Amino acid sequence: MNTTTNTAARNLEIKAWASDFERQRERAEALSDSGPELLRQDDTFFCCPNGRLKLRRLADDHGEILYYERADSSGPSESKYFRGVTEDPGVVKEALGRALGIRGTVKKTRTVFLAGRTRIHFDEVEGLGRFIELEVVLAPGEPASAGEATARKLMRAIGIEESDLVETAYVDLMEERNVRAPRW
Repeated sequence: MNTTTNTAARNLEIKAWASDFERQRERAEALSDSGPELLRQDDTFFCCPNGRLKLRRLADDHGEILYYERADSSGPSESKYFRGVTEDPGVVKEALGRALGIRGTVKKTRTVFLAGRTRIHFDEVEGLGRFIELEVVLAPGEPASAGEATARKLMRAIGIEESDLVETAYVDLMEERNVRAPRW
């Protein structure tokens, strides 16, 4: 199994219900430097005493293991994360599932745009609906407030209202609704 990792990284994130998915997507595309990139993601979340741990399967021979710490907050929140890449996500899922237990699975189609240092995600999540995420990449030592200013500016430009913001991860929303994502 070939696996590579990175050191800790940080970003400033928001997640929101999409109030007008197509119109908001058009606005994001007009603001973006690149995209759209279409991805199908199958995220398996593992039981984890601190933060969240998930395996993102992108293909049979390509996946990412992500551990992140982020407060549940409806406003922009700083996220600290570690990311590793694997060529055998099936083995990683089996090993972590046996060791830690599987908390849940989230399947989504994600359209990604890049606007400066911000990744803009338009997510269609099976069993939940349509969402928008903003991830403002923070430079080492940069205060989270700088990323928050960028996120709030993009929220206004895309048409994301404070009342649209979501506090938790998709897996938490699925647990709250007792939703089980169908298998692809």
